[in-house]
Amino acid sequence: MGKNLFAKKRTAMALALALTIPALTPAEAATSHDVKIDAVKFNGMPAPTTIEQMVHTYTNASVEVKYSDGKVKTFPLTYKRLFKSEDKVATVKGEKVPAGTPIDVNGNPIVDSSVPGDPQYFVSDAPDSNSLLNPIKGQLYMVTHYEYDTIDAAGKSAYGLVPASMSLTHLEQDSKTGELAPKEVKKIDFSEVNGLWIPCNGSTSPWNTHLGSEEYEPDARAFETDPASSARTWTESFAELYFGDKSKANPYFYGYIPEIHVKKNGKTKVEKHYSAGRFSHEVMKMMPDNKTAFFGDDGSNTTMFMYVADKEANLSAGTLYAAKFHQTGSENGGSGNLEWIKLGHSTDKEIKKIIDKGIKYSDIFETSEEPKEGFKAIKQYSAGGKVEYLKLKPGMEKAAAFLESRRYAAYLGATSEFNKMEGITVNEKNKKVYVAISDLSGGMEKDKTGKEPADDIQLPKSKSGVTYQLDLKPGQKDSGGNSIASDYVAASLSGLVVGEDLSTPDAYGNTSNVEKVAGPDNLSYSEAARTLFIGEDTSRHTNNYVWAYNIDTKELTRVLSAPAGAESTGLFAADDRNGFSYIMSNFQHPGDEVDSKAITAVNKEELLSAIDREIGINKTGGVGYISGLPSLVSKSEAQDNENQKNNHGKEEK
Repeated sequence: MGKNLFAKKRTAMALALALTIPALTPAEAATSHDVKIDAVKFNGMPAPTTIEQMVHTYTNASVEVKYSDGKVKTFPLTYKRLFKSEDKVATVKGEKVPAGTPIDVNGNPIVDSSVPGDPQYFVSDAPDSNSLLNPIKGQLYMVTHYEYDTIDAAGKSAYGLVPASMSLTHLEQDSKTGELAPKEVKKIDFSEVNGLWIPCNGSTSPWNTHLGSEEYEPDARAFETDPASSARTWTESFAELYFGDKSKANPYFYGYIPEIHVKKNGKTKVEKHYSAGRFSHEVMKMMPDNKTAFFGDDGSNTTMFMYVADKEANLSAGTLYAAKFHQTGSENGGSGNLEWIKLGHSTDKEIKKIIDKGIKYSDIFETSEEPKEGFKAIKQYSAGGKVEYLKLKPGMEKAAAFLESRRYAAYLGATSEFNKMEGITVNEKNKKVYVAISDLSGGMEKDKTGKEPADDIQLPKSKSGVTYQLDLKPGQKDSGGNSIASDYVAASLSGLVVGEDLSTPDAYGNTSNVEKVAGPDNLSYSEAARTLFIGEDTSRHTNNYVWAYNIDTKELTRVLSAPAGAESTGLFAADDRNGFSYIMSNFQHPGDEVDSKAITAVNKEELLSAIDREIGINKTGGVGYISGLPSLVSKSEAQDNENQKNNHGKEEK
């Protein structure tokens, strides 16, 4: 036992050393003149094998950079935590509260009264998206999502019952090393838009705002007809905690894209974009034209959507489209062509006016419980896997398109068979969009019953998931033969990075090959490094990872490991922030579902005990970044980027 204890201490010391080795700085990478980067290669790390490794967020990967002057330099990577969601670093009305504490309509921290006589603040254990914005008057700001609360203080599920939140962190940046530290953390006020519903992933717009999300939109049909449904109980709980009045519950308040503007004085302005449609928004990613966007629609039986704004850098009005998938192959995750069906055009003001008038689901559709003449059979996520028989009411096209976007898309013939459609990112140079399907099963498999309303997607099952690429093309027309006003229309889809299911668990409880991606979720692309970063959300790997996939060499390497049971979130590759490069990465719900895994390589009870002792199972999450990257943008390129941003700012004025 003494030897085992010594071995554990020695392993812990080694891990601590791996987490604190000082990385080379951009200054150390500099040469006598302004050289450019020819190639970037990430040297990966093995999967964790000890309890100490399985408990921590860490990396011992490195990055190898080849410069235009012929020099090659290698930089060790480390992980830096900024704060945990339970840390009392956020200032709310002069009081320090946990970063993950939500606030109500009046800006007060929301209280968890689940334990009689012991009220305390709710704390989300699920930090998600990060936007490390481009400098604003030389200052760095980061917007962070807190997706949900897994459990309340009494240990009961709190998922969907508690209003969500975001924070704005004003960051200090070391001018020599680039190291970041939180200077001030503030909660973002959503009172002008009725609060924030389950914000999952997000992105930074080309005009330097944060585009958030609201996924798993409450089903307005169930809310209206079934008082016991989660749509009703969740929305009423939200309203009670946020407004102090459950009668203010309205499912049509939620399921949109919130845009966060950070002003020069560090204050924020929030607006929800109703014209971008209402569905299970995982993330919205803008294309280089500043008008076209693609989305993740999370859940089962979901749809691929595209939005084309009327004006550049303005999401207040636009046209919404939904894709019909025409399969062409089933190898390597499958492939197919995309046909775009126009759902409609609208403005934020038009849709908000409809909501404010008190529209209900039954005002939009007639519904039958069985096949009926004049009714269309569809199947889509919010109905919980049931086939619905719908008939659009006269004059309700616009309300259907923007308040019941997925139902209306399926009603018009778009494909609603995608499963767990998660992250989206763009490769501007090659005009490719990458989209993660975390779990290729369910509606994406061939219908063997003959009872499904449609069967557009017929692919082999892969519980490990697939990361796809979409080919963007100009000159495309919609299903009605009308031109689409965008040069960035996705015309086809094909598998790029494919996971591998295992028939039996390995000794660490993994049911997917640990040397391949499983459950791809967050995606972020570095133009400078020509690298696609993939973050995992899966129970099929006991530890979830961040991977680097080189688009040119097709090499896949593991670059970070999150705590056992935790999801890797907040993935964001920032090529240039004041001359430094970063890969933001968070974790959420550590220890989740580990107790059900068949782990024999280490003592499972000791592993669970260590997670609970060192982090806390389902009690907190971590916000941080991969440090040690050299500057991935040369001085001349950085100046060009700055000039473009300044010119864009002048145009906006």
